[in-house]
Amino acid sequence: METTFHSAKARGYNTFLHFRSDMSDHHLNEAPLGRETVYPGAYDPGLLFPIERAVNRQGLWLPGPWHGADIWNAYEVSWLNHRGLPRAAIARFIVPADSPCLIESKSFKLYLNSLNEERYGDAADVAALLRSDLGKAAGADVEVWLNDELASLEAACRPLSGTCLDSLDVEIDRYEPDPGLLRRAPGGEIVTETLVSNLLKSNCPVTGQPDWGSVQIRYTGPRIDPASLLKYIVSFRRHTEFHEHCVERMYCDLWQAIEPQALFVMARYTRRGGLDINPWRGSHAVQVGDERTPRQ
Repeated sequence: METTFHSAKARGYNTFLHFRSDMSDHHLNEAPLGRETVYPGAYDPGLLFPIERAVNRQGLWLPGPWHGADIWNAYEVSWLNHRGLPRAAIARFIVPADSPCLIESKSFKLYLNSLNEERYGDAADVAALLRSDLGKAAGADVEVWLNDELASLEAACRPLSGTCLDSLDVEIDRYEPDPGLLRRAPGGEIVTETLVSNLLKSNCPVTGQPDWGSVQIRYTGPRIDPASLLKYIVSFRRHTEFHEHCVERMYCDLWQAIEPQALFVMARYTRRGGLDINPWRGSHAVQVGDERTPRQ
């Protein structure tokens, strides 16, 4: 999956977009998150609730063009075949990072549940419908993978590859994102390495509920001090922001701190309501596998 996001001034690597005080965005007041919900009894694509990415990005220092996608895995997808027999499936959706909008997670769940009592010919028909509806909501083509052959489906489950930072003995006193925590290691050695932490936690900006995840950072550039990176990751613990926004913030902060030749940041969040979200952003296009972590 190759997608590229260009900043408003794509020629510059030091474009600073000033922070806006309306990041809460009154539009979110209309989202289904945090509100009493009546589950749909019929198919309704109008349930999908898009959120403009540009609002959050105005508070970031964007390091020029990047690649990325938001990968969603759905474990509670069902519909009826033409004879009324339920079908169950696992789905994977890839929303490109350069789409104008991300899709709010509860609205996504409600939309998928609106298929439960509808009759379709086969999984291909359902996938085509999902592809169309999600593409309209995101404002870009969305890849859809749907498998209803669950009896023969095998899913890989393994920890993120890389050196885990979580055993480092560090003292933590900041629980809001602080890029000032990031430090280069002494010596200025250029390295290529992959670092991982399972201690990522942020909070939903609407409900305040915790979002738990693991983060993988792969880069080529001046070596980053591992203790400073762990402190930075933990500093998201009380932060309220959507999954996708957290990953973009990490990417931008790391780019400024170490000025790498290459950078890749991916978070794999634990599922909620049958959905997990796995955003990644990178300076180069990569192929991201479909395995999941043990907590997912």
